[in-house]
Amino acid sequence: MSDDRPTLLIDDLPEDERPRERLLQKGVRALNDAELLAILLGSGRAGANAIDLAQQILLELGGFSGIHREDISRLLEIKGVGEAKAARIKAAVEVGYRLSSAERGKKWVIKTPQDLVEMLGHDLRGSDQEEFWVVWLNARNVVAGSKQLYKGSQDATTVRVSEVFKLVVSKNANAVMLAHNHPSGDPTESPEDVNMTRAIIEAGKLLDIRVLDHIIIGLQSFTSIRQTHPSLWA
Repeated sequence: MSDDRPTLLIDDLPEDERPRERLLQKGVRALNDAELLAILLGSGRAGANAIDLAQQILLELGGFSGIHREDISRLLEIKGVGEAKAARIKAAVEVGYRLSSAERGKKWVIKTPQDLVEMLGHDLRGSDQEEFWVVWLNARNVVAGSKQLYKGSQDATTVRVSEVFKLVVSKNANAVMLAHNHPSGDPTESPEDVNMTRAIIEAGKLLDIRVLDHIIIGLQSFTSIRQTHPSLWA
C-alpha cells in the first residue's frame, strides 16, 4: 500500500524551530548535529520532518564521522534520502574533512591530549581500519610534522619500535607523540597498547627523545595512556 502522507518540509515547522532561521538568528553554533544536517536535507519524508530524518541518519551511521566513513550507497539505503540529498550530505562532510586537513598544516603547539585529538581526530574517527600515527615536535612542543606509520586491520596494528624512531631521528625531533584509533569506537587501552607504549618510552630514553603521550581515539571520546598509566613515565 502506498503512503499518501505528505512529505514534511522544514517550512512546515514553527518558525522558531526551523534550523535555518535559528542559524540566522542565533548563529551556527546554536544548532545541534541533527539541525545542521536537516538544513542540508531541506525536507523529510512521509511522516517525518527533516530533523526527524536527520536524527535517523546520524543514529544509523554513527554521527558525522560515520557519514564520512561510509560510502554514499549507505545513505541511499535510508528511506527519504535520494541522490541529491545524499550528494549534498557527502559533499558537506568532505568540506569539513578538507578543512580539518588544512588545519593540520598550521603550527600546532601540543599542551594537552585534547590538542592532539583536535589535530588528528577527524582523520582517525573517519577510518574503518586501525591507524597508527607518529607526531614529532621541537623543544617547545611545536609540531614539526606527522605521519601515518601503519594502517592495519580493525583488530590490531603491529608497531615496530625501530620504525617509530627511525622516522623521528631522521627528523631531528626533540619529542614524539603517538596516536591510534579504535574503529570499534571504544578508546579503552588494551594490554598490548600499554606494552607497546612502555617499549617506545624506554627506547626514547636511550635516544634522548621525549615520548609525551600515546592517545587512543574512539568515535566520541579518547584515552590518554599517560593519564591512565602515569607509572610508565616514572
